[in-house]
Amino acid sequence: MIKNLNPFYSKTLQALKLHFERTILALVVLFFCNNATSQTNELKAYTVEDGLPQSQVYAIAQDTIGYLWLGTQGGGLARFDGEHFEVFNEKSGLGSSYVNTLVSINNDVLIGTRKGVSIFNGRNFKNFNTPAVRQIRVINKEIYFATIQGIFTLTNTGKVQQCVLSEAINNASVNDIVFKNNNYWIATKEGFYKTQSLLKRKPVSQIANGNFTSITTTIDQIFAATFNDGIRQYNVDGTPLNTSNIPRRINSIKILDNKLWIATDTKGLFVLNPNTFEIEATISDRQGLSVRHVRSVFKDTSGQLWIATSGGGLIKYFPNQFTHYDKDTGLIGNRIYAVESTKDRVWFSVEEQGLSYIDSLGIKRAPPVSDFDNVKIKTLASDASGNIWAGSEGKGLLYKHIRKYDSIVVSGSSIATIKLDTIKIEKVTDYVLNEKVGFPSNWIRSIYVDGNDVWAATYGDGIVKFNYDTKRERINIIKHFGKEQGIDDMLIRDLKPDEQGRIWYGTQAGAIGFIDNNNVTHLGNMLGVNTSINTLVFKNNTLYIGTADSGIFYSTDNDYKNFKPLTGDKTPTSKNSYLLIFDSENNLWTGSERGIDKLVLNNENEIIDLFHYGRTDGFLGIETCLNAVAEDENNTLWFGAIYGLTAFENNVENKDLQTKPTIHFESIDIGYKSLDSLLKLNTKNKVLNLEPNENQLSFTYRTVDLNHPKGVQYRYKIDNTKWSPWSTTAQQNFAGLAYGKHTFSAQSRNYRWIESEPIKFKFNIGTPLFQQAWFQWLLIACSLLILFTIVFAYVRNLKKKNRTKQAQLELENHLLGLEQKALRLQMNPHFIFNVLNGIKAMGVTDTKKMNTTINSFATLLRGILNNSRKEQITLAEEINVLKNYIEVEQLMAQKPFKYSLQIESDLDLEEVLIPPMLVQPFVENAIKHGISSSNQINGNLEILFKTTQTYLTCSITDNGKGIFETQKNKATTSHQSVALGVTKERIESLSGKGALSISEIKENNIIKGTRIHFKIPLETEF
Repeated sequence: MIKNLNPFYSKTLQALKLHFERTILALVVLFFCNNATSQTNELKAYTVEDGLPQSQVYAIAQDTIGYLWLGTQGGGLARFDGEHFEVFNEKSGLGSSYVNTLVSINNDVLIGTRKGVSIFNGRNFKNFNTPAVRQIRVINKEIYFATIQGIFTLTNTGKVQQCVLSEAINNASVNDIVFKNNNYWIATKEGFYKTQSLLKRKPVSQIANGNFTSITTTIDQIFAATFNDGIRQYNVDGTPLNTSNIPRRINSIKILDNKLWIATDTKGLFVLNPNTFEIEATISDRQGLSVRHVRSVFKDTSGQLWIATSGGGLIKYFPNQFTHYDKDTGLIGNRIYAVESTKDRVWFSVEEQGLSYIDSLGIKRAPPVSDFDNVKIKTLASDASGNIWAGSEGKGLLYKHIRKYDSIVVSGSSIATIKLDTIKIEKVTDYVLNEKVGFPSNWIRSIYVDGNDVWAATYGDGIVKFNYDTKRERINIIKHFGKEQGIDDMLIRDLKPDEQGRIWYGTQAGAIGFIDNNNVTHLGNMLGVNTSINTLVFKNNTLYIGTADSGIFYSTDNDYKNFKPLTGDKTPTSKNSYLLIFDSENNLWTGSERGIDKLVLNNENEIIDLFHYGRTDGFLGIETCLNAVAEDENNTLWFGAIYGLTAFENNVENKDLQTKPTIHFESIDIGYKSLDSLLKLNTKNKVLNLEPNENQLSFTYRTVDLNHPKGVQYRYKIDNTKWSPWSTTAQQNFAGLAYGKHTFSAQSRNYRWIESEPIKFKFNIGTPLFQQAWFQWLLIACSLLILFTIVFAYVRNLKKKNRTKQAQLELENHLLGLEQKALRLQMNPHFIFNVLNGIKAMGVTDTKKMNTTINSFATLLRGILNNSRKEQITLAEEINVLKNYIEVEQLMAQKPFKYSLQIESDLDLEEVLIPPMLVQPFVENAIKHGISSSNQINGNLEILFKTTQTYLTCSITDNGKGIFETQKNKATTSHQSVALGVTKERIESLSGKGALSISEIKENNIIKGTRIHFKIPLETEF
């Protein structure tokens, strides 16, 4: 009570005290309410609706490929790749659909069920009947099964048999086994034991009584959990160290990241410091778990934590960089149209429910404003004092004028105990600016506050520059920019200032422009594509534009007239860009219907890296709203989306960003038949030998990314060819491969484009017998042998025929030679008769001429006889014979004639060879049938020998009556020249047809004689 005070002061103090108490009470209620509803959404549940066969998940394991294996109670076994579940149950060959525990060894999955043990090798199940299995442990390469009736092991022969220990263990319900410090530690329903061997009968000592459910160890400590009496901590020799009675009803414990994780039956998960047993975190229904019954927690190879629950399915637990707010966590709706950050709070509009904000005390809804309720607020802006401007669709602008002042609070029960405190009191005054009070438009798209001036972009009425006088509650329109001022497209989508103070705008038709000193410069469509502009942002004198369906463009020009698409090593997730903002690290963020992308740019505005955040990454808003983004004073980014408000804190380490993926062969089919042993496939130096007809192969490979399954891409190559383009296809088929050795290679990359090490499979397609080298060489050798035999026989027969023919030819040649010799020996009988008669007549009249004739005739006969034995004679010998013959003819001729014999040759006549008696028949013909039968008084005979490089030619010319005229009269004459025909054949046999020509010499169509010309190949003695 306040006593002894002036009634006025007393009432004043009572009123202040009442106001203070109400204020504090309201703040306390607000604090507790909002802290009870906000969450970071670090949990993602996979349930029956996602394909999980049953919601009671009791066990989790991961195989070497990366698949997550889940054991359920009644739904069997499920294999999870991050997106889909593949179910195996009793119909698939599983021993029981009630799975209690799982372990992956190499390529096998060991399953402990209600009916015993099952081993899955990727294709088939092998089942062993044992009591219900609670736990499977691999210790020192031995496999042990903790069952409800003792411990069993898998022998080297592939059989399951019980380990014979003490009676206390053999008949006990064993829950867990671990090996530490050369001892096996056994947790049973009746107590906690240790022994030195499970395969040999060794003494078993009991450490403690109780229902022990799980065991885990550190380097020097052992933790044993009981179901109802907490956790016991022991030294490695079994000495008790510590005990914690909280929590109770424990299903399993595990050391992960140096923390003790405890799964309970009714309280969810506890995370304890293993040294002090202090609770560091709890994960239960208040943190997002749908049920409190947790069976176990598992950490996969990427560091991701998974929680197996009974009734809530599989839960993914990850350190989230996002804090998400939606209708389930305190908002009045889900769709967030606009976001704005001030010094001490973040403002946002929710559906058609007005404004809300988040401050240090949580979420609070701003009181409704008359004439501004039930409206979509599409844009927010603030001034330096924290006042808020809100633009709506159809109801104009809301100006929230926020004033803070100090208020004195008096407390105490008497004058002596009165205390005066000062608190900040906030007073908010709302002003609605619409067409009723003189504002040009009720449809506001974007707002920019520049000191006391406000720029408002409208849907169809251009841009308004104004300020507001709160004292007079009056709008002062500084300038209204419309079509008359130069804005051709009035549907403004966004409004932003550049570094020079110019106000830039983008329109629905894809045009841009700016206002400088109240002058409009409308540039039009500068992007070169027909698209709508959604958002603008300036950074380092560069303008970035986000479009509706054509991606992001940028320009570094001072007047921003030349734009280029934003490209680089990676591509934004969507062509739609609903918002753009730069964070404190100069990374560009863009939002779309697929979530948000963080783009890392270099100095040339090339995308050198990209981080995408979708639903699986914790961005639960899914699709962002137009320009609904802001950055607060702590550099936290706030995104408005159709499914809530999301805050991004860039200070949470994401461990899987640089984790290199691994790729494995899942199957290899040869001629549509699966290769049996995948274990052999992964052996680097193993080469599979195939038959020649096994040249149709199919390779299936896989990289399992549990967090980003859709972001995995693959490429492949065969032998030394180039890598194929990246794609999501994880299977390749080859038909008609060439014979010989081949190497198939495959590689994957994750959503961060981090590449795996390539995997290779070597195989050799056998060459058919007919294509093998040795067989081909043998076939060639046999073919050559056969060919040689045929050729040899043919050549032999041919030689035989040639020898016969040659003998015949030689005989014929010999006969011909004899015939030619005989011809050469022949003289014209008439000539001989005439010579002899002439000699006889000379004996009476002219003895001297007779002697001369006899001598010449004898010389001629001797020359003919000598030359007839030779195949060839010299040209000089032939000329001597001709001279003797012509001289005899001159002596015997009734009509005198002259002759001339000329030689044109650089060769010695003794070196030039000629067949004997080759020219004489033509000379005889010229004398007997040419000169003698001519009417000319004086006969003339000319003989010319001439040599060229290759031929010896001879011309015989007479001035007789002509050879053709003479031949007409042969029928009436007895003169015959047999040797002339033979000689013609001899010449043609030596030089071919056409080598001999006979022509008449004519002058004015009068025959003046005959010319005979022939050529034979030139032959010499050297």
